[in-house]
Formats: sequence, C-alpha cells, structure tokens
Amino acid sequence: MYVLALLLSPYRYSNLHIPTPAIPQTNPPPGIFGPAATKWFDFLVKRVNLKSTNGTIVARVACDQFLFAPCNMALFLSTMAYMEGNSPVQRLKDAYLPGYQKNLMVWPWVQFTNFKYVPAEMRVLVVNVISLGWNCYLSSLNSAGGTKPNPPVGKTKEGGQLPPS
Repeated sequence: MYVLALLLSPYRYSNLHIPTPAIPQTNPPPGIFGPAATKWFDFLVKRVNLKSTNGTIVARVACDQFLFAPCNMALFLSTMAYMEGNSPVQRLKDAYLPGYQKNLMVWPWVQFTNFKYVPAEMRVLVVNVISLGWNCYLSSLNSAGGTKPNPPVGKTKEGGQLPPS
C-alpha cells in the first residue's frame, strides 16, 4: 500500500534522498521485516522454553521487547533518516527513546496475546496487522524527528499572552 501511495503521490515525498537506485523508496524496505520476524519467532519457539507455559510466554515477550524491538526500531529510524538525506545518528538521538517508550506501552500486550492464543504459523500475520497502525505512528515519529510537542502558550520566549487592556 505504501508503494502505491509513493507512486500516486510523488510530490509528497520529494524530500526523500535515495543515494542509489537499488534502494527502494518504501517504509521500511520490503522483504526486511517478514523474513526477520519469521526467523525471530522460530528462534523464540525453539530456544525460549521454560517449565511453565506462562513463564515461557513472559520470557518470549521479554526477549522480543528487549532484544528484537530495540534493534528493529533503530534499523527503521536510521534507515529512514539515511534515505531522507538526514543524519541517522541525530534521528536516533531525537526519536529513539520516545518511540521505544511507546513500543513498551503497546507491543508487550500484543505479543503476550499473540504467544498465548495464536498458533505459531499465524503470529507474523497478527504482528503485521497490528503493524499497520504502529507503522503510522513510527512514520509520524520519524517525520517529526522525535521532537517534543510544543510547550503551552506563554511558556516560550516568543508570543505568549497579551498584556491586560
């Protein structure tokens, strides 16, 4: 769908800087997350197993949130900054922490439900469905560069309240 949007609205993406024609203008590049997630879920099923079912689920969610998610977010933000011609290091400084904090509010619940109730062969599909909304958030975070929201009126050097009349 994103590729279709790029094709239909190229003027909206004129700020993208693609250093080589081999890098597709997509968000994130296609063929990256699906295979990585499939291998990751296979790894979790084979390697992360405890005596209790709930313990195994919690351990898998912890591995997912503290190993896979930070790397995935860093890859996304730095790749997008590079493709836009911006500094990946600066983008990570600005946007990584707010994004990872939001990640920890959403994904542990999704993954706990995913590991508890969804058959192994359908887990990547569930993640992809939830990722539709999550990728909208990441795109918003990426385009804002992780900037903080504007302070309330009157709390900045410029503008503020008018004097009483």
